[in-house]
Amino acid sequence: MDADYFIHQGCSARIRTKRKAFKMRRHFQFLKHCGFTALAFATCANVYAGDFDPAAGQSGSLAIHMDDTAFVAWATDIELQRGPVDITNASSALANYGSPDMALGKATGSSYDVVSLGDSGSATLTFNKPITNGQGADFAIFENSFSDTFLEFAFVEVSSDGANFFRFDSISQTQTDTQINGFGITDPTNIYNLAGKYKQGFGTSFDLDQLLNNDGLDVNAITHVKVIDVVGSIDEAYGSKDSLGNMINDPFTTPFSSSGFDLDAVGVINQLPEPASALLVFAGITMGLLRRQHN
Repeated sequence: MDADYFIHQGCSARIRTKRKAFKMRRHFQFLKHCGFTALAFATCANVYAGDFDPAAGQSGSLAIHMDDTAFVAWATDIELQRGPVDITNASSALANYGSPDMALGKATGSSYDVVSLGDSGSATLTFNKPITNGQGADFAIFENSFSDTFLEFAFVEVSSDGANFFRFDSISQTQTDTQINGFGITDPTNIYNLAGKYKQGFGTSFDLDQLLNNDGLDVNAITHVKVIDVVGSIDEAYGSKDSLGNMINDPFTTPFSSSGFDLDAVGVINQLPEPASALLVFAGITMGLLRRQHN
């Protein structure tokens, strides 16, 4: 059986847009060209080997769906700094797919309603009210991958003053002996704390507990979230490294207008309450204590 069989059987998501169809066709044409029928089968069979949680929908996955009721708000403004479509080419044009406002509001889970950052490009997003450190995950970032294994990653940083940013630690266990090219696949169980770990419609969540005790950061009043494209080259002259110093190997190069991380949205799970709401909570706690004392 060849790769076309798996496409026909619906292993991959149904393709509804020209751009999505183009990306899917590139992926499977590459598999067929190289004779990687077994690799295509492994992709469809969800065969994973790393230390971290698997793809969305698999047992133990930490992916959060865009329609989850945990989300209370979405990004309302964005500052965009595009990167080149190929950082190794000094004359490379900047990525230009999508407009900045496509990353605002609720995630769409589509291939086309996104803004592409380009190699090492970044997007800094703000919100109507600050994100706060609550129980569990506090916010999530959505990318537009059409499958569980064709993944493009980004670092995530936060700030409580718009000037000083602090990065979440990340780990990539993907091999670095052979470059994953622009058609390649990545095992999500090799990835920890990089945005883009899951397919479109599912967010990668982040917990502010991980950034406690950093001078200059108030984890209970996060005003800015910065998403920075990972350059997936294993060439140290260009590529990005995780928090352990490992090169992060992901599809490279992708010399298209949609190069780099494709940002769909940033959803807020824990948000600083309105002053009136906070006062009501305080009043409720106070009344409860007074009742206990009276009894």
